[in-house]
Amino acid sequence: MIDFSDSSFIENPYPQLKELRQAGRPVWDENSGMFLAATYADANAVLRNRSLGRIFKPRQPEEQWNEYNWLHSDSLLDSEPPKHTRLRSLLVKAFNKNKIESLRPDVVRLTDSLLVKIEEKVAATGQFDVIADFAEPLPVKVIAALLGFPDEDEHLLRPWSQAIVKMYEIDPSEQAQLAARKASHEFAEYVHNLMVERKKNPGTDLISDLATVEEDGQNLNAQELIATCILLLNAGHEASVNGFGNGFVALLNRPEQYELLAKDPFGMAETAVDEFVRFDSPLQLFERTATADVEIGGVTVMEGQKIASLLGSANQDERVFDRPEEMDITREPNPQIGFGAGIHFCIGAPLARMEMSISLPALIAKYPKLELVSEPVRRPGFVLRGYEKVPVGHKINT
Repeated sequence: MIDFSDSSFIENPYPQLKELRQAGRPVWDENSGMFLAATYADANAVLRNRSLGRIFKPRQPEEQWNEYNWLHSDSLLDSEPPKHTRLRSLLVKAFNKNKIESLRPDVVRLTDSLLVKIEEKVAATGQFDVIADFAEPLPVKVIAALLGFPDEDEHLLRPWSQAIVKMYEIDPSEQAQLAARKASHEFAEYVHNLMVERKKNPGTDLISDLATVEEDGQNLNAQELIATCILLLNAGHEASVNGFGNGFVALLNRPEQYELLAKDPFGMAETAVDEFVRFDSPLQLFERTATADVEIGGVTVMEGQKIASLLGSANQDERVFDRPEEMDITREPNPQIGFGAGIHFCIGAPLARMEMSISLPALIAKYPKLELVSEPVRRPGFVLRGYEKVPVGHKINT
């Protein structure tokens, strides 16, 4: 049995996940009330099998969870075809490859501006926080600009997002539930007001685009538009913040890998980013429900039963990855599934990849000899794995 709330497991889940993989098939977990698919083959099958779905069950009492419930029931993340197909086709029309690529100059500019602020901080104190000063503000600023959120309101977004996504943990506390309800109400109201204003005065932002996008004569309704914007904010920065932070701490703890990247930061950025996501995955668990009896890895999941894809475990599977417990920023091929797979492949993944492939080499080129000045502080959760603080200093100014 795995205790998903145990602090030692949260700190390093991989030894127990390795034991779980030894079963060679999905294992029923009584504590969480679902099967756990820990091998790469099984976890990947869970993500791709069309007899498994995201079945959102509204939280009760309905009046207390109103906004939280429809933010999920009308979201791409918790929908299945045909609704998922319609929502995704509308979203892709507005949030497509060209739109993402058009953000590249902004990502470069924001990265440079954050490095200037970090330089000032290092000059004054000798250190900075990789999360608070770099990994977190960059994707938040990018997605806020994409959606057209005013600069002065950026500070609201990350707390709202973190309060909502804490509900994705296995057994959220009463305090977490209260915070999620409050954040859902405030976030939905905020986006609704922006939506109303943009319908009157459309701009070049994504909210304006989503308000007018059409597919086969259909548009997003108001709740779907708000839910989509909030999902984009959450998905557009959570993977980037946590993927960067997890990978960077692993890099700092492996000087030979750090030095290797410092020799050619821009040339090795893409393989390094993939290895960041594989080595310590930002999303560890993605739950689905059987819509009909289905076999996964030789185990029958009955209709209505849940099964979770353990992405972090899959990405450490010895059957697929050579030396999986070692970080190798040159690893190729690297078929990691840290961003998911199938129809629920993370909509924010291309943006997260671009952000990390720009910001990581820029930081390493600027500070080729960073080191931890105190122990990093992990976020208290397993499903969304990340750090709250990563304090670093520069050994030698070069």
